[in-house]
Amino acid sequence: MGPRQLRSFIALAEELHFGRAAKRVNISQPALSLQIKVIEDDLQVKLFARSRRKTELTKAGEIFLQEARDVLLRTEQAITTVRRAALGQVGTLRIGFISTAAAIIMPPLVKRFREQYTHVEIDLRNVLTRDQVTQLQERKLDIGFLRVPLQTPAEIRTRVVHREPFVLLVPANHPLAEKKDLQLADCQHADFIMYSRKMAPGFHDLILNMLHQAGLTPHVVQEAAEMYTLISLVATGLGIAVAPASIALHRAENVVVRELTDEAVRSEIAIAWNVNHVSMTTQLFLQMVFKESKLRKKAKAAASDKLS
Repeated sequence: MGPRQLRSFIALAEELHFGRAAKRVNISQPALSLQIKVIEDDLQVKLFARSRRKTELTKAGEIFLQEARDVLLRTEQAITTVRRAALGQVGTLRIGFISTAAAIIMPPLVKRFREQYTHVEIDLRNVLTRDQVTQLQERKLDIGFLRVPLQTPAEIRTRVVHREPFVLLVPANHPLAEKKDLQLADCQHADFIMYSRKMAPGFHDLILNMLHQAGLTPHVVQEAAEMYTLISLVATGLGIAVAPASIALHRAENVVVRELTDEAVRSEIAIAWNVNHVSMTTQLFLQMVFKESKLRKKAKAAASDKLS
């Protein structure tokens, strides 16, 4: 007894008229009569009391009606769930992220994905760049938002989704805090706090190269594994630091954020995934991110054209 037979029974039980019920389920009246007979034979129970004047449900039919509705509902739900799963619209998506990505990139993406795919559970994990690569390899993460440049194994792919300028973080009582048109060359004798190379080697080397290009060999007094730890250390007066501009979103007392007027290098965040482990759900998320990134580029280009 399948869903088709149950729908035929429910239609007749609700219409109590063979002609109307047959029309409702889009079959002939004889075919409907045959389906009801097969159901009654299978159950060895009379579900309808029929006469020339009317058709009525028996007591057994009334009980079976509720059961049939419940079974049909569960069956339809199961079919819908299986179809959604095949399309990647059901399941769990495990996303690793660095703190900066959580502040400026992920909120609108995750919100839009949740609204579009309500049956997907999103598991968000704050993971450092280095550890994200390992977890993507080990298939403990499906998606990562991490700092680049970054050397990765062949199976880990990345695509840049965010760029922003660097700024200088300076303790409020530091002489550089008041200097106009601040440039990196002005930091010749300052103590530096650096983002740990162990946690994001490419990012660390990018900043170090910026300093070298400005003629600096920084005196590093402390390293930080998290961007927010970096700004907190600057707040203590321990030293100055180069950081992405979005760090200003994390307000800290006793820290002045200064633009670097001579610096064209950009901080970049990329989305990462394992090409050997791409579920349908992961594909849906990647497609949405790539589409959003493309739209932002078009909007930015259009804005530039208007200004030129």
